Amino acid sequence: MPLGTIVMTGAAGQVGSSLREALREDTGRLVLIDRVPMTAERPNEEAHQIEVAGPDDLIPVVAGADAIVHLAGVPDEAPLADLLTGNVLGTQHVLEAARRTGVRRVVLASSNRLTGCYPTAETVSADMPPRPDGLYGVSKVAVEALGRLYVDKFGLEVVCLRIGSFEVEPSEARHLATWLSPRDCAGFVRAALTVETDFLAAYAVSANTQRFWELSDELGYLPQDDAETQPVEVTGTFTIGDEPQGGDFATQAYTLEHGRLPAV
Repeated sequence: MPLGTIVMTGAAGQVGSSLREALREDTGRLVLIDRVPMTAERPNEEAHQIEVAGPDDLIPVVAGADAIVHLAGVPDEAPLADLLTGNVLGTQHVLEAARRTGVRRVVLASSNRLTGCYPTAETVSADMPPRPDGLYGVSKVAVEALGRLYVDKFGLEVVCLRIGSFEVEPSEARHLATWLSPRDCAGFVRAALTVETDFLAAYAVSANTQRFWELSDELGYLPQDDAETQPVEVTGTFTIGDEPQGGDFATQAYTLEHGRLPAV
């Protein structure tokens, strides 16, 4: 199914660069936004360098689009003030620009870190309560709540993809459960752009034998890749038990260091 005009924020990032390659053949027009310079490589691409300070910065670019894929933001643990600005307020800017311009469908990059404190022995579905493994996960709880608000109050259609460990290939033991391949990432985003829904939160993870997240039947995409079948060696150890799904991300030390919190 042709995807029409798609706007993608954070298009120069790791996930954005991969999706750009995968989606540009399916789109009538692919509008790329990032705060770093980019160059349009195909006739159906537009590239915009924008430092988004509010919805007014986005409105001229998103007007007339069929959907927005919002990937921009702070990608890992950081001081809460930075996460609130980059992830929460940044998401509200995108949703507000969509509301004002009549763009109905918005796909938001959420994260598996929203539930990273569940134990690896427990299979987690998207309708279970959040258990974030750090301040970054907290920001993604707020991102999904904003999406829900703009659906209920303003009639947007929002799909939140809880992205797994996006890598070209798995490299560490935790990836045996959490890996998201580039092929499956593109498949999940295509499904998120076309599924009939008003609001949906779903895990985006490859078909890993050891995964601990439920796949969404409603989203309608079945992932193709499995970390265990990849011809690579992974480092470290991974066990099913009481350990948090977030691994090292769920440790006190990780948030104290990257969130710049004082030890007591």
